Amino acid sequence: MKVIEKAPAKINLSLDVVSKRDDGFHNVNMIMTTIDLSDRIECRDIEGDQIKIKSSAPYVPEDERNFAYQAARLIKEIYNICRGVEIVITKNIPVAAGLAGGSSDAAATIRALNQLWNLNMTYRDMLNLAAKIGSDVAFCIQGGTALATGRGEIITPIDSPPACWVVLVKPPVSVSTAEIYQALNIENATHPNVEGMQEAIKQQNFEQMCLLLGNTLEDVTMEKVPEIAQIKTQMKKIGAEGVLMSGSGPTVFGLTRYESRMQRLCNGLKGFCREVYAVRLLQKIDILSKYE
Repeated sequence: MKVIEKAPAKINLSLDVVSKRDDGFHNVNMIMTTIDLSDRIECRDIEGDQIKIKSSAPYVPEDERNFAYQAARLIKEIYNICRGVEIVITKNIPVAAGLAGGSSDAAATIRALNQLWNLNMTYRDMLNLAAKIGSDVAFCIQGGTALATGRGEIITPIDSPPACWVVLVKPPVSVSTAEIYQALNIENATHPNVEGMQEAIKQQNFEQMCLLLGNTLEDVTMEKVPEIAQIKTQMKKIGAEGVLMSGSGPTVFGLTRYESRMQRLCNGLKGFCREVYAVRLLQKIDILSKYE
């Protein structure tokens, strides 16, 4: 038997790092939304009490460093599962890009194994599991659009943003999220207006949403990856209505409501970077209805 799940990427419309916690993590206040760029997760039974990972991307670890592996191991421990599983990850989301590809793979693995092993987990059960793996995994369990607080594991669904195109540009470098947070000086950092962003989304005010895009981590990553500033400048020149780095980077996204402008952005940016994607924001999704 096998179960297949989609694992959508996310972007951060607003990311504020509020404070450092005693456990070494940071308290955040951020709005995330899923986009129509997804990995494919296939979980199937195999002989023996083991976890096997197969990935289509050469840079994705196929051992305990992989979040999907960690999700499967945690489920086996908590639910006393003595069965083998092979997790096949077909990667479409760029790796180490600030798009939560690994986190979304883990969330999709949790959903898939819930079905494969008939565990009858509730949404709350899955959230509790997700919080033990990584800060973005809880959001990726359900996706959609949400306010994430705490270290990212406290999820409050909110309205979907206005429909638009999202043009993603991934420079040919990767960054370590942990290193970016370590280099952050919270007192001197920029702190975006997360509440204003939430209100702009509620009012479906696309122009205001674009004006309020903000990411506390952007300046830190830009010091390490100067291409980010160049990509942002080029996006604005071509006419993207809103431009921001997602997560800890280095992927930059531009928002536009117009298909013709989306095409110009893609054409104009392919000279800068090989990895350019044009996708849509995913409107409100209900991937968990079968679990309630």
